Amino acid sequence: MTLMAGKRSFRDLNAEIRAALETENCVRVENVNGQRYMGAGLSKGKRLEIYGTPGNDMAAYLDGGALEVFGNGQEAIGNTMGGGSVTVHGHVGDTLGYAMRDGEIFVEKRAGSRAGIHMKEFEAMQPVVVIGGIVGAFLGEYMAGGTLIVLGLENEYDQPVVGAHCATGMHGGRIFIRGAFPTENVSEHISVLEPNEKDRADLERHVRVYCERFGKDFDAIMREPFHKLVPTTSRPYANLYTPN
Repeated sequence: MTLMAGKRSFRDLNAEIRAALETENCVRVENVNGQRYMGAGLSKGKRLEIYGTPGNDMAAYLDGGALEVFGNGQEAIGNTMGGGSVTVHGHVGDTLGYAMRDGEIFVEKRAGSRAGIHMKEFEAMQPVVVIGGIVGAFLGEYMAGGTLIVLGLENEYDQPVVGAHCATGMHGGRIFIRGAFPTENVSEHISVLEPNEKDRADLERHVRVYCERFGKDFDAIMREPFHKLVPTTSRPYANLYTPN
C-alpha cells in the first residue's frame, strides 16, 4: 500500500499509517515533508518505507518493526527504541539513537551531535548504530552500553571524523572509529585501544550489513584501521557528587 504525505499534519498521516498497518505488513509513504513520529512503536513483522524527509522522533520506541528512509532524517531517530531496524539512505540530525535499548540503526552518511547518547544494553539486548560518514560533538555521551561504529566515509573536506567531547560521561559499551581521529577530543575517562579478535568479528559483521544496505565496498572500508573507545570507570562523575 502507498500513502501520500505532502503537507498533511503528522497526526492525520500517522493515524492513516497505523490503520493501514493493521491489515498490511508493509506500507510505503511518499512525499514525506517533516512529519514527526513516523513509525513510533512499530511492532515486529511490520515495515514502513519512507520517501522524503521524516521529522523528529521517527522510530521512537520502535518495538521490533523495520523502517527504511530514502532521503535524510531529522532529530532523535530511534529515540528509546527497544528493537527492530532503521536504515537511512542519507544524513541524519542530532541525538540519533537517544537512550536506544536494542535493535540496529544504519545511516549511510553523516550524523549530527550527541549520536548514541544514553545508549543502554542488557544481556541479549545489544543495540548497534553504524554511521557511514562523520559525526558531530558529544558522540556516545553518557553511553552505558551497546556499540557505536563511525566509518568517516565521504569526508571530502578532511574534517574530524568525530567532533569535540567524544564519549563524555561514557560508562559502558564500545565505540569504534575508523581511520585517524583527534584523540584530544576524547574524555580523560576513556581508553583508546586496538580492537581485539571479538571486536574485529563484530565490526566485520556490522560493516558487512552496512555495505549490503548501501552498496559500499566492504574490503576497501575494512582496509583502514579502527580504534576502540571504552570507559575506564563505570562512575565517571563520582567525584562530583562525593563530599569533600
